[in-house]
Amino acid sequence: MIPGGQPNMQALLQQAQKMQQDLAAAQQELAETEVEGTAGGGLVKATVSGAGELRALVIDPKAVDPDDTETLADLVVAAVHSATDAAQELQQSKLGPLAQGLGGGLPGLF
Repeated sequence: MIPGGQPNMQALLQQAQKMQQDLAAAQQELAETEVEGTAGGGLVKATVSGAGELRALVIDPKAVDPDDTETLADLVVAAVHSATDAAQELQQSKLGPLAQGLGGGLPGLF
């Protein structure tokens, strides 16, 4: 602080730049990290990036019944939902502390 109660603008700018760099690094790490969700006891597996991008979908042949495609579709949706939930938890753990440092939250991230 400068005498008179004014904040040191240089220090504030440096702190903001560091927070921006930390946020960019965390976002890059999320984009490179993968999480998995499963459904049907592992019959369907979805892999999602930490940023929420669907990367892979594996369907066990046992889950494929030509006469019951609705169940397969439900399993796919459930696996993707499970993986997306895991990605959101990862986002909270990586970005949450950074968002708090930026004044309590970043609209649109969570």
